[in-house]
Amino acid sequence: MLHLCLDAQDGRARALTLHLAHGRVQTPIFMPVGTQGSVKSLDTQDLHALQAPIILANTYHLYLRPTSERIAKLGGLHGFSGFEGNFLSDSGGFQAFSLRHNTKEHPEGIVFKSHIDGSAHLFTPAKVLDIQYALNSDICMVLDDLVGLPASYDRLLQAVQKTTAWAQTSLEHHRQHAHPTNYIFAIVQGGTHLALRAQSAQELSALDFDGLAIGGLAVGESTQAMYDTIAHTIPLLPTHKPRYLMGVGTPQDLLEAIDLGVDMFDCVMPTRNARNGTLFTMQGKISIKNARYKDSDTPLDASCACHTCAHYSKAYLHHLFRARELSYFRLASWHNLHFYLELVRGAREAILQHRYARYKTRMLEGLG
Repeated sequence: MLHLCLDAQDGRARALTLHLAHGRVQTPIFMPVGTQGSVKSLDTQDLHALQAPIILANTYHLYLRPTSERIAKLGGLHGFSGFEGNFLSDSGGFQAFSLRHNTKEHPEGIVFKSHIDGSAHLFTPAKVLDIQYALNSDICMVLDDLVGLPASYDRLLQAVQKTTAWAQTSLEHHRQHAHPTNYIFAIVQGGTHLALRAQSAQELSALDFDGLAIGGLAVGESTQAMYDTIAHTIPLLPTHKPRYLMGVGTPQDLLEAIDLGVDMFDCVMPTRNARNGTLFTMQGKISIKNARYKDSDTPLDASCACHTCAHYSKAYLHHLFRARELSYFRLASWHNLHFYLELVRGAREAILQHRYARYKTRMLEGLG
C-alpha cells in the first residue's frame, strides 16, 4: 500500500506527501507529460533543474517504440532515460479515444492498429500492467474505457461497467505480478452524468487501489460542467488516497480543482502551448509571435525566476520563434513548466498556511 501523509487541509484543498520508490512527491503536484519517456525539447537535467519529482510516460507509445522489452533490458524508464525522479504511466485508454480511427472493441480489451506500421495489438487489463511493470513505473494506471462528450447515457453506463470490470481484473493481476514499488491507480468514469460518476466512484473506492483518478473530462464538455463533475465526485473518493485529475488543464483549472480537493494533475498544455508560441505569465498569456515583442528587452515575466526569464528577453524569444530555432522550444517549454510547477508549489504553501482561498483569488486575478 502506498505510504501517504496528510500534511494539511484548508477547506477541501489538501497538501499530501507521497512516498514513492524514486523520491517523495508533495502535492498539489503537476506532472509534466513525457509521452515517449521524454518531455518534448527538455532533457533529464532540465527536469531536475525544474525540480519536477514525477513525470508522465505513455504505455501505448513506449510499447510500440522502442518497446517495453527493450526498455526493461536497459534498466526500465529510469535507467533508460536517466530521469531519477518518479514515473506515472498512463494505460492506453486515452489513446483508444484519441486514436479511435485505429482501434476497435474486443471482448477482452481494445485492439489497436499501430500508427507507426499498421500492425494490430490487443491491449487487455493484464497486458497494459505487464507493460508498465517492464517500464518499472512508480504509478501504473489501469485500462479504462474513455468516452468523448457529449455521449448517450447508455454509452456512458457501458463505460462505467467496463471500467469497473477491467479494474477488478487489473487489481487481481497486480496482486500476483507487480513489484512492491509499482503502485496502481483506478480511473473513475461516467462523463458529466453525476449518478454514473457516483456509481463509478463508489465501485472503485470499494476496491483496494493505491489511488483514484478522475478521467473522461476535458473531452468536449463545458468548463462549468467539468467543475460540477469534479465537485460531485471528489467527496465520494477515499480521503486517505491521492486523487488525480487526468489531462487537465489551464492554470485556472488547476486552481479550481485544488480548491475542490484534487491532488495530482497532468496536461500537455504548458509544453504544447510553448511550442506554438503561447507563454504563461502572472500578467496573463502572451503570444511571443506578436510583432509587439520584437524590440522588447524585458523578460517574459519580471516576477519569474526560471532559467529563461533570468537570461533572455522577449525580443530574443520572438526572434527564435520566428526563425524556428530549436533552442526556442527548450526555453519556452522550460518557462511554461516552471510556471505550472511554481503555481502548484505556491498552492501547497498556501494550504500549509491555511490561506488557500486568498492565494487562489490573487492568482486568478493575475491570470486574468
